[in-house]
Amino acid sequence: MEASLDAKSILHRQYNRRLMVFWCLGFLTLLLIVLNLVIGSVSYPPVQVLKALRSPFGQGDLAFTVWSLRLPRTLATIMGGAFLAASGLLLQVYFRNPIVGPFILGISSGATLTVSLVMLTGIGFYYATLSPYLITMAGCIGAYATVILVLAIATKVRGRATLLVVGLMMGYVCSAITSILTALAETERIKGFVLWGMGSFSRFSWLQLGIMFFVGGSLTVLVFILAKPLNAFLLGEDYAASVGVDIRRFRLFILLASSSLAGLVTSMAGPVAFIGLAVPHMARLSLGTSDNRVLIPGACLLGASVTSLCDLIARMWLSPVELPISAITAIFGAPIVIGLLLKRGFKS
Repeated sequence: MEASLDAKSILHRQYNRRLMVFWCLGFLTLLLIVLNLVIGSVSYPPVQVLKALRSPFGQGDLAFTVWSLRLPRTLATIMGGAFLAASGLLLQVYFRNPIVGPFILGISSGATLTVSLVMLTGIGFYYATLSPYLITMAGCIGAYATVILVLAIATKVRGRATLLVVGLMMGYVCSAITSILTALAETERIKGFVLWGMGSFSRFSWLQLGIMFFVGGSLTVLVFILAKPLNAFLLGEDYAASVGVDIRRFRLFILLASSSLAGLVTSMAGPVAFIGLAVPHMARLSLGTSDNRVLIPGACLLGASVTSLCDLIARMWLSPVELPISAITAIFGAPIVIGLLLKRGFKS
């Protein structure tokens, strides 16, 4: 009887802890949304920003700044961070390894390669009427071409380590071709490409936000619906098969969903490092569980808040100079990865 009461007490404390973490993450995300709308090269009182939000077709500098610049960027960081975190969590479940991120399969390098073809060879000049969406289209094509190659290989390869090595090799090949194109390109074009490669959420339009919301949101909801099979997969393929999971199809689903989420963000914002790698592990530590029914929404909220915070730091640290967000996320994420490696080293 006492053991039963102790178990109930532990479960109750765990529930209260997780509920508190979710409340804190929700509050932090809302706070960062407000700060990103209010703070900038020109800061505005929250009351004025709220009035501007109520008038989407208003006139004046404040309405333009809020609706055309800050609000799209803020929403992009929230969604981009959430999708990258979900992508990283899926890959960590697939490989059963916390030191794995969404770009490990060469997705970022594939997107970078096709963007380099547009920006460094002058293709964009001949198709100027498609601007500013040509770079996004090129990034999507490169990311999803890489996804297709990875999925084709996944049908032939059973071992996770082999697939990991194949993804890394694909990334090296794409990076090599990109380097050759950079060496042959004109100086003026190299500057724009280097800026894109640093990652930024400043270029988002409302059309891009809509695409990201519907595509990424749909994939994330589907991932959450399949949280129970993900839990079974985490315990091993034999166990997952014993409870009715189609292993072959589910492996392809994990790779497709993870690669699609990462490719979607990369094609629009450029490479954003370490969010998909570090945030899922932070969510596990904060929530104290490996249950994907809890981790998926927790990682998405944490990814949204961390990316939003990093973007705010990138804009304001050395204002009016804006730092690349990948530099801030790397400074944030690298110590976490080193800590994970040291922890695994002590256990081995």
